[in-house]
Amino acid sequence: MSIEASVGKSSAYVVSQCQDRYEHMAATRSESLKPAITISHQTGAGAHEIAEHLAQILQKTEFKGHSPWAVFDQRLIEEALEEQRWPKKLAEKITEEKRFFIDDLMDDLCGLRPPTWVLVPQVVETTLRLALAGHAILVGHGATVVTAKLRNVYHVRLTGSLQKRIERVQKLRNLTAAAAAKMVRKEDYDRRKYVKAHFHARLDNELLYDLVINTDHVSEGDVVAVIVEGARRFFSVL
Repeated sequence: MSIEASVGKSSAYVVSQCQDRYEHMAATRSESLKPAITISHQTGAGAHEIAEHLAQILQKTEFKGHSPWAVFDQRLIEEALEEQRWPKKLAEKITEEKRFFIDDLMDDLCGLRPPTWVLVPQVVETTLRLALAGHAILVGHGATVVTAKLRNVYHVRLTGSLQKRIERVQKLRNLTAAAAAKMVRKEDYDRRKYVKAHFHARLDNELLYDLVINTDHVSEGDVVAVIVEGARRFFSVL
């Protein structure tokens, strides 16, 4: 067995143990669980803007509480880095991608970023902790798969046609059509590989989600309204 395969199996074992531990914790706190939401998305489907808008609306609805709703996308990585006492600024260099062992090793030796076998389990731990605490909207980084067994989490998937997503990214990032297309395809590919490599799951498995929305012809406000209504019905049976 290669070193890379061995490290991958060890990381997967740690992740699995962490998930089992939090599932048990959730079962013992069933009466006091607070709602949380994950958003899985294709690049250019509007996830980050929708998540921020969603947090604002949830804070004004029956889901409000003593703690405000918060969005965790890059902040999720920042939290994980902070818990390992790595500088938060490293979050800018960390994306959802499958990295090779030698790249991780060299970056670790040079102090550029934590290796995958350290970072991924820590991101999983942070994701589960935030989901269990509630009032969190967790975007990407395998959050849907990681929290799949927590009964207080509502899972959303945002999709769209490739052309519409490229147009959205082109406008948002002020890119050429070619650059936007390259970015969308690369990020979609990296995200699929990341989830498959670390969690042995497929993002296009619709059974992972409670709600799937095609954002091509739906306004941001309407997407948020649909999510809020779906979440309201989901959490009413907790």
